[in-house]
Amino acid sequence: MSAARLVSVSCRCPNNVSPEAFLASARGRERFYWRDNEVTLVGIGITAEITAWGERRFEIVREKATALFDGVQVLDGGAVMAQPRLFGGFSFQPDFITERTWAQFAPAYFILPHFQLVSHDGEQWLTLNIQLGEDEIADETALQAALVEQCTALQGLSYSRQPSAHPTQVDYPMSFEQWTTMIHSAVHQMQTGILKKVVLARVCELRFEERVDVDRALDFLNEAYADSYRFLFEPVPYLAFFGATPELLVAVQGQELRTMALAGSIKRGATTTDDEALTARLLADPKERYEHQLVVDGIRERLTPLTTALAIPAQPGTLQLRNIQHLFTPVQGRLKAANGVLPLLETLHPTPALGGMPQAGALDFIRHAEPVPRGWYAAPIGWIDSQLDGTFAVAIRSAVSQNERVWLYAGAGIVAESQPLREWEETALKFKPMLDALGAQPKLIAEVAAHVRT
Repeated sequence: MSAARLVSVSCRCPNNVSPEAFLASARGRERFYWRDNEVTLVGIGITAEITAWGERRFEIVREKATALFDGVQVLDGGAVMAQPRLFGGFSFQPDFITERTWAQFAPAYFILPHFQLVSHDGEQWLTLNIQLGEDEIADETALQAALVEQCTALQGLSYSRQPSAHPTQVDYPMSFEQWTTMIHSAVHQMQTGILKKVVLARVCELRFEERVDVDRALDFLNEAYADSYRFLFEPVPYLAFFGATPELLVAVQGQELRTMALAGSIKRGATTTDDEALTARLLADPKERYEHQLVVDGIRERLTPLTTALAIPAQPGTLQLRNIQHLFTPVQGRLKAANGVLPLLETLHPTPALGGMPQAGALDFIRHAEPVPRGWYAAPIGWIDSQLDGTFAVAIRSAVSQNERVWLYAGAGIVAESQPLREWEETALKFKPMLDALGAQPKLIAEVAAHVRT
């Protein structure tokens, strides 16, 4: 039997083609979406899949991606930005067992889409990816015709945001009492052992009378959180992982890398004066600064052996989002070798911002303390190009939907000085972007939250 080989053909698309309209037009199919302040990517359908399990999952994905892209035939040369890309991510824990909501999400799972739309720097390209047998000859004329036909169809797509449906039920499975017990257990280990920090999460469940419209949620996130990384991974129709995360895990291009430390949080103020006062309080808060410094130190320790240059500011700034602000330290570096993004993902995930310190102890505590599996929450989500470079964010401010139900995740960094109520309120702030995106009514949310604390 002949081995499959990848063939990719692309054409320039008019700028009046809406990526969001293209995405919405494919409801009921496999869909993938990524948008940041540099590029918008949409993938429809599946040409190839890569999955991996176990401790070697990053290495296995790298091996399979290398084999997939080895000898790829790009017809007509093709623009660099139009090259085929894999969409996907990883679970938080390597020993994650797929079940229930996460049943279709392997511990490492990447998709090469059949159609791929890329929008960057005022240009748009549509790419068609297919696999042929080793001895098959690509019919370039037919492929170009199919691509042009698809591009023409896209120009006729109209798209308008529809009113949001509202959930009929909001539920927080973990009570405040359970949360308090979990926090106290973590603090006790910090006071008596080697644990310095652990990030703990809780879940919010929404129920609807109809299928969740993730397109409407993404519309809201694109408007309200345009400074975040917006994503959708829907490998099975109506089973989707999506969100708007402010946190870059790592971006790699050749030997250049970017990442960040993002830890320490406070709400936004109602006025400019209040906002400035809250920012000053965050920057001066010893607990928040300590939590942030642990993340900075952890990133520096992991990246120093891999880089010839590493630029990390001595003091953090703040990253301000619509409803919350974080202590923020940007990190840039030059790698000793250009080996792609996957080795960096393995090195950095999870940073102390999402796991804790020391890493092994924090992950073990999370595994035993949290009652609901994280799945892909707080794990790498992003894309890989044919050079194995790519960009990955940390999948926070996220939700996983299954038909009429949605599960939202939010976490908080716990250190020895942490207080359960303060951390509970922080997670409530972090739920807000996805609650708003999904049309949850503030009154219902407040009533449920008050009930949970009593």
